[in-house]
Amino acid sequence: MNDTVIINEVGLRDGLQNQPVPISTADKLRLAKALMTAGVRYFEPVSYAHPKTVPQMADASALAKQLPWRDDLHYTAMVPNMKGYERAREDGFGCVALLLSTTDSFNQRNLNMSRDQAMQSCIDIIARAREDGVRTRAYVAGALACPYDGAVAPTETISLAQHLFAAGADEIGIADTIGGGHPLQLQQVLRPLIRDIGADNLLVHLHDTRGLALAMAWTACDLGIRRFDAAIGGLGGCPFAPGATGNVATEDLVNLFEQSGLDTGISLQALRDAAAVAASITQTSAGGRIFQWADSQARRGVTLDLDAL
Repeated sequence: MNDTVIINEVGLRDGLQNQPVPISTADKLRLAKALMTAGVRYFEPVSYAHPKTVPQMADASALAKQLPWRDDLHYTAMVPNMKGYERAREDGFGCVALLLSTTDSFNQRNLNMSRDQAMQSCIDIIARAREDGVRTRAYVAGALACPYDGAVAPTETISLAQHLFAAGADEIGIADTIGGGHPLQLQQVLRPLIRDIGADNLLVHLHDTRGLALAMAWTACDLGIRRFDAAIGGLGGCPFAPGATGNVATEDLVNLFEQSGLDTGISLQALRDAAAVAASITQTSAGGRIFQWADSQARRGVTLDLDAL
């Protein structure tokens, strides 16, 4: 059993894109550096969506220019179309994330395309990226449930994922975008995909809308998945998915895996500082369940070293 888990921090993009309070580039950079101090090494910091559509991402290029670029830091940019891909390349990204939703309804609202058009857009970007030597992660969004059409059959998600992988995507992300799935459903999607394309080529993206994200993360981990998206403080919510709440909290995933004998390379104790930054800049009470528990212990006068749990 591979004892290393990679957590890809999407708080700067997915976590902030729907926040009602404008977040400055300087504050985003402050959050990124706090996460790096905690040991986070994989990030999705920006989206090249149109600024009128997602105003919080209007400073994508400005943030990209100010991020520290080091060999031990791995950045992915979300690109909704070929124009977004070209902007990401101009800003130096060597890995891009693409989106394909499971239904026409979700694709129309998310990308202003039909599902077939969105699939072709992904295929075109994948082909261009392969020519440019750029890695691609293709997400199947709404993989377990669509915010407009309801539950999604596992066979539908599996077929789309296989198509994207056959087109040349380096990695496939299975995204429960609205947190509408459950562990058995995720298992039904992942088992055939692990058999056909391999666990090393898969990543899982979870939202905790119904409180099942950690159970689903462990289900995926137990099947051999070792790459997960998460957002500090459980921030998040898709502007095109009514009812979707935050991503699974980075700190809760770190706690789950570390206590189960797996290595994330991330300090829970230091993540508390990052969660405090996230709460400050968003003017929310951002913080996962492990920090809520730690706070309850502190009120009882119990001092904890979270990295020694």
